Amino acid sequence: MSETNVIRIAAAVITDRQQRMLLVRKKNTRYFMQPGGKIEPQESAQAAVIRELQEELGVSLKASLLIPMGEFTDNAANEPGYIVQATLFRHEQPLSEVAAAAEIEEVRWVSREEASSLLLAPLTKNIIIPHVWGKVNG
Repeated sequence: MSETNVIRIAAAVITDRQQRMLLVRKKNTRYFMQPGGKIEPQESAQAAVIRELQEELGVSLKASLLIPMGEFTDNAANEPGYIVQATLFRHEQPLSEVAAAAEIEEVRWVSREEASSLLLAPLTKNIIIPHVWGKVNG
């Protein structure tokens, strides 16, 4: 795969006290995924995830509460022929209210059971959910 077919993103894996996971769906798309977005040139992955969550959900994350999970790759959900190379961060502290903004159409707190009935981005379905919850049927 050509480097031009790689989308570098940073995303946050956020769960609440009920072990539900925060997922978002962008406008004019069908797939649910972790909040986050593209890393700008000269921007760190951590700075990108903090910026994206502020823009998309109105949430201010503290860098000290972001736990690096690593880098993962899978097919892009909304860009056929592309792959995403995602730097993931876990955030387990309670969040203030989240609200869809910018390009986000829908925000959901999803239980393990609910996840199997949603159309999930490949990275979310194949890597993040099994890593956080174990295998989910569906």
